[in-house]
Amino acid sequence: MKKTVLIPVSAFLLAVVVLASCAKENEQTLSGGLNLVCDSTNSKYTANILPILQANCYSCHGNGSTGGSGGISLDGYANLKPWAANGFLVGNVTHAPGFVGMPFGLPKLSDCDINKILSWVNHGALNN
Repeated sequence: MKKTVLIPVSAFLLAVVVLASCAKENEQTLSGGLNLVCDSTNSKYTANILPILQANCYSCHGNGSTGGSGGISLDGYANLKPWAANGFLVGNVTHAPGFVGMPFGLPKLSDCDINKILSWVNHGALNN
């Protein structure tokens, strides 16, 4: 009688181990093996903020394009710094009350990108 109980329990444990290992493998395959954790500590202008702006803002606010954007250019650190300093950059990207949500007419940036911007601004919005 003990053999009869031992076989199903062993089979169950083996199945759990196999399924758990497959689940982890599939997770890595689906994510491309990338680290899915967002590191927003010590955000830097060149490494972290500039790519966000280029991908999400420059079509209206960069590369000399200010038409239809209220004349606001975020192209280059010198143009971005005042908007970071006066709170408009954070207000706009977080869609805070009283600000125009940016990117205009589109969903908010990812939480990761917003946190990178917040970190950068909170650490002095340095040109680094």
